[in-house]
Amino acid sequence: MSSELERAVPPEPEAQTAVTIRILVVDDHPSMRMGIISLVDSQPFMEVVAEACDGEEAIEVYDDVLPDVVLMDLRMHHMGGAEAILSICRKHPAAKIIVLSTYDLDEDIHRAIQSGAKSYLLKDMSVEEIAETIRGVFYGEDVLPRQVAERLAERSQRQLLTEREREVLESLIKGRSNKEIAQSLHVSDETVKSHLKTLFFKLGVRDRTEAAITAIRHGIVHLD
Repeated sequence: MSSELERAVPPEPEAQTAVTIRILVVDDHPSMRMGIISLVDSQPFMEVVAEACDGEEAIEVYDDVLPDVVLMDLRMHHMGGAEAILSICRKHPAAKIIVLSTYDLDEDIHRAIQSGAKSYLLKDMSVEEIAETIRGVFYGEDVLPRQVAERLAERSQRQLLTEREREVLESLIKGRSNKEIAQSLHVSDETVKSHLKTLFFKLGVRDRTEAAITAIRHGIVHLD
């Protein structure tokens, strides 16, 4: 009977932290990657077991080392974080991936969570908050910082754009006229005007300039 009771009691926090968390760090900037590695290795019961410089390498390295937690940058050359997360999670549904990004745009956050990330952190967050999130995700908790959760809430209040509306918005940001947009999409000028009218309504803006600013601010469209 006593052994059954012992098994039913969850481990104390002190006992949890006694497990060393094996971490994979993915970032395409060498200096940033080394900084993250130093940060993680400075924490008790955390160890960086591998690193990768882009999404493609992250997928390969994950298969090799099977880390407990992944710290993944979002915007990288060759293959971005969202694509890598999606690929890893398809093959390893139990993968625990945390995005660690410079950007707090609500579209980026949504894209990462939809791809399978368990949390989303900003690189300027405190060491304590990053370490606490790593531990929380490792032990199966849902950990989303308040400011990140607020960004997601803002996004949920904004109407989603169709694929064609995104194409029109991207062309608008590149400075193309209605006629040029119509030619590139093989539609009439009137159709473009109709798309713009709907775009302005969904984004809550009055003109092309406000639409471009809003799209960039929220990460709906990224500038190359």
